[in-house]
Order: sequence, then C-alpha cells, then structure tokens
Amino acid sequence: MNILVADDDPISLLITQMALQRLGHECQTAVDGARAWEAFKASAPEVVISDWIMPGMTGLELCRRIRGRTPEGYTYFVMVTGQGSLEEILEGMSAGADDYLVKPLDPDDLEARLIPAARVTSLHRRLASQQSELKQLNDELTAIARRDPLTKLGNRRALGEDLTLLEARVARYGHRYCMALLDVDHFKAYNDTYGHLAGDDVLQAVAAELEAEARAGDGLYRYGGEEFLCIFPEQSLEQGTKAVERMRRGLEGLAIPHAANRRGVLTLSAGLAMLEPEQGGLVWVLEQADQALYRAKRQGRNRIEQATARVA
Repeated sequence: MNILVADDDPISLLITQMALQRLGHECQTAVDGARAWEAFKASAPEVVISDWIMPGMTGLELCRRIRGRTPEGYTYFVMVTGQGSLEEILEGMSAGADDYLVKPLDPDDLEARLIPAARVTSLHRRLASQQSELKQLNDELTAIARRDPLTKLGNRRALGEDLTLLEARVARYGHRYCMALLDVDHFKAYNDTYGHLAGDDVLQAVAAELEAEARAGDGLYRYGGEEFLCIFPEQSLEQGTKAVERMRRGLEGLAIPHAANRRGVLTLSAGLAMLEPEQGGLVWVLEQADQALYRAKRQGRNRIEQATARVA
C-alpha cells in the first residue's frame, strides 16, 4: 500500500518508515501536519499514520481535513498517541480515525493494524469501481431510452425533453432555432410495394443521410413513422432551408428505387419554421412547420416550403 507517515519526532518517523518498507509498503514522510496535508493532496495515499501532537497542525486536525474531502477511494487513518487513553481514542475516532497506535511503535502491532487497513481500502476500491460501472451503465441506459431503436436518432422522449429546454432558452436568453419537419414521399406506397422490412431499411438510410449532412450541433429526431424533425440552433430560416436542401438532394442522389414515386426514386419533402422570441410558442412553431410540409406535398413533393415564404 501507499502509506503517508506524519511525525515531528525524527527517530519515531525513521523507525516507522523502516518498518513499513520491510513489510513491502511504499512510504512517504512528513515532519508536521501542514506538510502531511500537502503530501496527502498531492498523492492521495491509501493509509495515513499520523502522530497526534505536531506543530502547526495536529494529527486530529489533519484527520478532520482528510475526512472533509470527497476524493475517489478511501484513506485509512491511523492515529498515533502517547498514552492511548480511552478519552483520546474516542476523540480521534470521532474525528474520523479508523484505528490507533501507542508510542513507542511496536513493528508487530503496526503490521497487525495494516491488515484491516488493506481490507478496508481494497473494499472501497471495489465499491468505487462498481459505482463507476453502474454510472456508466445508467448513462448507457439513459442514452438508449432517448434513442429510436430503428434509426438511432433521438426519439419522441428525447425530443420532448430537448424542446422543453430549447423553449426555455428562447424565452430566457433570446436564442433562436430553425425547425424542419421532413417526410418521406409516398412511404406507404413504398411499404406496399417492397414490404415493411425494405421500408425499415429505407428509414435507416434516410436517417443516415440526415446525419451525414447535419452539423455537429444540429438535433435530429424520428418524429413518428416516416417523419423526421431537424433542429438547427442559431440558424435563420434561409440557412435552415439550405441545410435541408442538402439533405433532400443527398437522399435523391442515393437513387433508391421507388416505383410509386413519379421520379422513380425515393425523395422527401420538408416544411420549416422558426422558434424565436418574437414568434409564437413551441406548439405554434410545430404547427407552422407542419402546414409548410403539407404545402410541399400538395405542390408536388420532393420540395421544401417555409412557414413564411415559398422556396423552390
């Protein structure tokens, strides 16, 4: 184990150091409480063996400071007293000490005290590792719960949580977001012609194309069925339209056969609206984007329409 020994008596310090090294432990020393505190912060030893009476900072204060920190792992603290009275022992334990030794130190007694120290520190390491694994697992489960299993984009749960946050940012900080609803053209006909498994493959291909054309900060979600929602932070309607146009062209360029589409390949339509302070709320913006999407479909599909202006 890595052990820090604090003692202002050089003879006692040397004896303890030599005994620990003979037992195979790594040992660092400090000649007072203040230096021991700095050494502890620098190296986070597994065990601290500290004399009670030291200049500047007592062993009792050192113990309290160590217990006041919340680093990973656990430091086993052994208090060294001159007499080992019950009153001193209780005071030391109340301050956070795990065990005590009485001067002059007996090497066999020291070795015996380090057995439970090794057990306790090992147990805390295992607990810390399990907690880290549990946190990682929880993070992974949270990510899974927010992801659409087919397309791997954000699902409706993720969308609902993110939209609530975005609406608050708009109201509080004046941020703006361009929002686009995208719909795969004649998707029901595609399923009827090629089958639902092929339809699933198409939705995955659309999601992959959206991700390929999106920026790192853009939000992509499966809105429902064959509909997708894209959120472009701090982008104007014109900038968002250019981004969606890249997505539209990119999907058309994949040339996925679609016999029920008059162009012979898979295409998509989109409607865009702005979420910004001077406009309506979130529900209004989604309605505007949906109406724009409806216009795009009514006017021939494979096109983009804005909530306030038509885009060819």
